[in-house]
Amino acid sequence: MGEIRQVFSGVADKSEDLAIKAFKKLKPNEIEQELNILRDEYEALGRSWRLTCVAGSWQFVCQPEYAPWIRFLTGEKPRPPRLTLPALETLAIIAYRQPMTRAEMEEIRGVSVDGVIGTLLERKLVEQRGKADLPGRPTLYGTTSDFLQYFGIASLDDLPDASELRRYTPAPLQTVVSDTDSEETAQTELPLDPSAKSAENTNTESTPNQE
Repeated sequence: MGEIRQVFSGVADKSEDLAIKAFKKLKPNEIEQELNILRDEYEALGRSWRLTCVAGSWQFVCQPEYAPWIRFLTGEKPRPPRLTLPALETLAIIAYRQPMTRAEMEEIRGVSVDGVIGTLLERKLVEQRGKADLPGRPTLYGTTSDFLQYFGIASLDDLPDASELRRYTPAPLQTVVSDTDSEETAQTELPLDPSAKSAENTNTESTPNQE
């Protein structure tokens, strides 16, 4: 634990990913266990940041509720537009069956995936994985580390298994989008000036009682 805390104290302010392979003096399972303990400790302290593992790397990230403030202060561009339903369906097929060809995707979906694959490649969520040993040598596709980053998971092992998916009954698409929009709207409407609330309280207190 001491070695890990020393590394954290030296790099926490540099916003660098903390890949497990960087801790060469310790066994990987020991590192994983201690990092999980540290994550829980930091979370219990109620800090504005947290320790999390995404795409195989441990990172310090801000709590979700502070994201609009960070974007405003740093000028960071918002995330790209959401993926369409066809893109999500195709991406899910690739994630669970990779590597696979376009023909295999189209056989499952029943429609052409040319446009969707172009979008996923452009967003760097999938990549080419060589050629299949089939007539014509079609290209194979698989997910990338950006896919893990996009969905906030450490590895493909974190994807729900088939039994979990069978127990899950998705809500109508319109409801899901509506809920997400409401959450984002609530975050966007956070006061960017922390003094705004104080000023409002001051005005309320100074208003004469009309009774």
